[in-house]
Amino acid sequence: MAPCQTTDFFIMHCIIRIKICRAATMGLLLVAAFSWKNLGAQALNKSTGDIYLADPAIFNHNGTYYLYGTVGINANNGFIAYTSADMKSWKKVQGNRDGYALKKGESYGLANFWAPQVFFYRDSFFMAYAADENIAIAKSNDPAGPFKQQNIRALNAPVKQIDPFVFIDEDGRAYLYHVRLSNGNKIFVAEMDDDLNAIKPGTLTECLSAALPWENTANSKWPVAEGPSVIRHNNIYYLFYTSNDFRNPDYAVGYATANTPYGPWTKYPGNPIISKKNIGINGTGHGDFVVDGQNNLRYVFHTHFSDSVVAPRKTAIVKMKFVKNDRPGIDEMVIDAESFHFATTRDD
Repeated sequence: MAPCQTTDFFIMHCIIRIKICRAATMGLLLVAAFSWKNLGAQALNKSTGDIYLADPAIFNHNGTYYLYGTVGINANNGFIAYTSADMKSWKKVQGNRDGYALKKGESYGLANFWAPQVFFYRDSFFMAYAADENIAIAKSNDPAGPFKQQNIRALNAPVKQIDPFVFIDEDGRAYLYHVRLSNGNKIFVAEMDDDLNAIKPGTLTECLSAALPWENTANSKWPVAEGPSVIRHNNIYYLFYTSNDFRNPDYAVGYATANTPYGPWTKYPGNPIISKKNIGINGTGHGDFVVDGQNNLRYVFHTHFSDSVVAPRKTAIVKMKFVKNDRPGIDEMVIDAESFHFATTRDD
């Protein structure tokens, strides 16, 4: 999910008020401090080229990598796309769409465009995403977009749902992993119709929820498990997820394994595998996998802006790999913490 961002107008208004009235109230001072932090974030973006996409995903097509995510400054207009040849230096997609791969008005949603995932299915590119706390799927002939819907609609559901991830299994079946908002953020799966317009009745299954101490360090009454992504390795399904509220410094990634796309899921006892403890930065989570040109597995995710400020969240990438362990038939996923780096833009 993406928090609302303070506008430049509001920031300058707060600054002027402070200069005029030195006897400001404590509430105004707090607002001003928050505004200054956001001004600092904008200045840092200009100086370093850091990319501010939360809930990111990378799609590899013919050696070109496409990066998408929840836009950190304004998530109400759609999704911006970046491209790269090496996943180190990124450039916003060019054209008359201001870099947008999906724009409001061309597909479902009025606001809060969150967590896009792009995948290839039956000779077309698709983007699954959340908007207005519903899930929609748009189509394109190019991974850069434009992604559109011929009939603008969301997937039908009786509850609010976010964070879609469409997994295409080896037999061609499509499964929608997603989060349903009901007494917490809980991860579900359902098989989809062949046209990806609906889930098949009777297949909806709960995968997991946040129940372990590391998954709810704030002891919240609304526990959070979100940001699902699934890969298959040696006929074992690996479901990666993030727990804790995204504003919590303990936001972190773990995984569970199963013999079928529906589970039952067994959580890895060494969770979390990506956290502030091994990365050294707060708010690590909600990402997706991509295989690079050297057949390395990488995970793209977001972090907090700094130790004291959550947003805008920064896009980061780390290498990961499977290794043998003591569990027969189930390899362990480990990260290469030294490979961690932020995604940045180039000026050319």
